Amino acid sequence: MTVENNKYQDQSLFSITWPLFIEISLHMSMGIVATLILSGYSDNAVAGVGVANQILNIFILVFNITAIGATILIGQNLGANRLDRARRLARSSFGVNFWFGVVMTIIVVAFGGLFLKFYGLSGEVYDFAFTFLTIIGLSLFLEAISLALSAVLRSYGHTKETMFVTVIMNVISMIGSFIAIKGWFGLPVTGVAGVAYSMFVARIFIIVALFYFVYKQLALKFHIKDIFQINKTDVKELLSIGIPSAGENLSYQFSQVVITSFVALTGDAALAARVYILNISMICFLFTVAIAQGTQLLIARYIGAKQYDRALKRGLKTLKIAVIVSAAVSLAVALIGKPILTIFTTDTNIIAIALPVLWAIVFIEPGRAMNIVLMGSLKSVGDVRFPVVIGVICMWGIAVVFSYFFGITLGLGLLGIWLAQGLDECIRGFFALNRWVSKPWLKKKIADQKVSPSVS
Repeated sequence: MTVENNKYQDQSLFSITWPLFIEISLHMSMGIVATLILSGYSDNAVAGVGVANQILNIFILVFNITAIGATILIGQNLGANRLDRARRLARSSFGVNFWFGVVMTIIVVAFGGLFLKFYGLSGEVYDFAFTFLTIIGLSLFLEAISLALSAVLRSYGHTKETMFVTVIMNVISMIGSFIAIKGWFGLPVTGVAGVAYSMFVARIFIIVALFYFVYKQLALKFHIKDIFQINKTDVKELLSIGIPSAGENLSYQFSQVVITSFVALTGDAALAARVYILNISMICFLFTVAIAQGTQLLIARYIGAKQYDRALKRGLKTLKIAVIVSAAVSLAVALIGKPILTIFTTDTNIIAIALPVLWAIVFIEPGRAMNIVLMGSLKSVGDVRFPVVIGVICMWGIAVVFSYFFGITLGLGLLGIWLAQGLDECIRGFFALNRWVSKPWLKKKIADQKVSPSVS
């Protein structure tokens, strides 16, 4: 066993996870701070930007197809000590995401207004949403490249570097947002447009920084030919892993589009409350996302090294930790729910709608933790179809159907819609647990597939 092999197989969960935790915290906090800043400007701006972000997230999921595939396949090849193969996959993931980014940017800029009309937005809310969607849409190709480069760095265990880049990006974005809304330094108040442009500038920085770290840490330099000469075998394998893996998230985002349209039927106050709750609820599952991503990286390496029992135990240990922490944090958030909500808004109607939902989240988060940890673990071992099949069935058959039934038909509004989504999370969580412990994924040995030994 080589030194490199030992290095990648024996990296601890803590060493990978703590930078991920900080990075994800900063990513989420950027959205929370942006919402907080916009709430001081206009509740309609919050609602409009919230809808625009939901549309953008759907397109970003396309970029995650390659990023997820790269994370799993590079990890498995590192675990199997196929280092040249791992480097070639890094180049291929960059090339694929470059073209995904160009295409998605064109689509969003050309058809953004059409997408927004699906939500039934009008007046000021529509104007804010369209402005934000158009400006951020222009930067989507940068997001595509950054996701590919971040996936490469994380796969090799360099999570501190991606954390550092996120810190600087947040600083740039937050300062720009404050200038746009508060008119600091005597500059004009540019509102939603200014906030969007500050995020655009931050994405330019992150691209430059990620290229630097990939070269410094991995001695990997990308060339123009990596965009035009992409290994076909790599593309096939990246998509065979990435499409089913991202399919679960894609189904979730589309189901949320429909569910958001249900929320819109209950009024602008409920729409704004939903945005605030989504930002607050991020605190509840923040730790779960970080430890699940770290676990996913390790399990992929264990599978590559054929350490199957180690992979199984790692998944179950992480699950226990995630469920306990998410339940405790969500309970704490519910107990101080009103003071937290008043940070975002003083509208008593919005607060009254949101408070009961925060208590519902206490019972929802353990189910979500099961989903995040075990569905991610299943993808790492190559069991990529199960999460998307269960996801599509439950999200649409339970979350969407019962959101309308509870929220609209029974008149429970936003609370009913959230309860329906909680029911979906819990049912999918138990399916994932059963799948993990029954171990049909042991038959999935993606890293054992015959690959070409050449490197571009």
